[in-house]
Amino acid sequence: MTPASETPTVSTCDVLVIGAGPAGSTISAFLAEQGHQVVLLEKAHHPRFHIGESLLPANLPLFEQMGIAEEVKAIGMYKHGAEFVSPDHGWIQRFGFDEAWDKSMPHAYQVPRAEFDHILIKNAANKGAEVREGHKVTGVAFHDDNDGATVTARCDDGLEHQWRARFVVDASGRDTFLANRFRIKERNPRHNSSAVYGHFRHAVRNEGAIEGNIAVHWFEHGWFWFIPLANGLTSIGMVTWPYHMKTRGQRSLEQFFLDNIAQSPALHARLAQAELVNKVEATGNFSYLSKRCHGPNYLMLGDAFAFVDPVFSSGVWLAMHSGVVGAQTIDTCLREPQKAKAALRRFDRVMRHGPRAFSWVIYRMTNPIMRDLLMGPRNIFRVKEALLSVLAGDIFGKTPIWPSVFAFKTIYYVGNIIQPRRSYAAWKRRRVNIRPVEDPSLYNA
Repeated sequence: MTPASETPTVSTCDVLVIGAGPAGSTISAFLAEQGHQVVLLEKAHHPRFHIGESLLPANLPLFEQMGIAEEVKAIGMYKHGAEFVSPDHGWIQRFGFDEAWDKSMPHAYQVPRAEFDHILIKNAANKGAEVREGHKVTGVAFHDDNDGATVTARCDDGLEHQWRARFVVDASGRDTFLANRFRIKERNPRHNSSAVYGHFRHAVRNEGAIEGNIAVHWFEHGWFWFIPLANGLTSIGMVTWPYHMKTRGQRSLEQFFLDNIAQSPALHARLAQAELVNKVEATGNFSYLSKRCHGPNYLMLGDAFAFVDPVFSSGVWLAMHSGVVGAQTIDTCLREPQKAKAALRRFDRVMRHGPRAFSWVIYRMTNPIMRDLLMGPRNIFRVKEALLSVLAGDIFGKTPIWPSVFAFKTIYYVGNIIQPRRSYAAWKRRRVNIRPVEDPSLYNA
């Protein structure tokens, strides 16, 4: 509590942003650049660790627009594509982003998220946003006169501060501050996963231009990511069903992780001489979607609105793109209120389109028919180019991929129909294993 003798200081601003991840820092930078008075509150202190180290080619034009392209390049490992390794197939399937429909985005980066997120928050400050780290938002009171809100935050020193803002942006990520407050967050029962991850030194990498490619190694209980970083470390993570976490038993999280790596011969070989350099961590990843992404004087961005999967490369791109569109929306609402309804409708369409486009692939990553299609791609009806465009993040522009995406989905569904026993067995196994496991101890080291 704030001491009785000290009432919270009250300041004013045009826009108050909760959370300084990719979404919050991006929208703050753009709004401040447009001349709005922006306050960005972050409960932690940057740089701080975060998973989600693999970016998409679609991010790169945005980095140029924000003026941070060279800074990101300096910390990034070039990622020219992805490779898939399956225990049921005797080869490695590689894809290059230059094979996508739009050939103008041939690479992306793998980045240490602590450094990357720090670049973004510094950029917001450089553009004129007032950045306050170590400030945890504890309350938002929206005014009855539809004239903004009063936001209360507690600082690291225990003191409370308040801001009267014309607009509030929830970019709090998986904290889902406003969605929890309004009770509008709905868990997706069709997709639950868990992730266990750590960083290794001396992992065996590819040589030459494909050294930085992300790799997906399937195994019996899910898949692993293999993300080479420019600092010499390699991020390794296991994405598995919640129920598989229950097989951990009395093993430490690290031992459980290493035992599962051993179940993937190809990955195990790449890590045979590698050294684990940090504490293994885990998280339960429950997908959710909020009933709405905006309301009177507020927007919800990125994971604060919807959460698909934290370890697929789409997360940072969806967060930052929501920040761009969110900034355009708020600027319209504040400067041209007569156009607010149209701007908010567009914002809603964009926010729902992104998770929907990526989730179709993500939710089927463990399906054997999807595995067959990824391991033996054909470009009939340009489906390979269209799929690579989706995986590159090219889902918001004018690239005419959607008829071919529809064709790819049709091929997938036909494959399931002509292999009913295999498909049913996979569906039944997945249905059992994605059930939520409400046992926090399974994710402790």
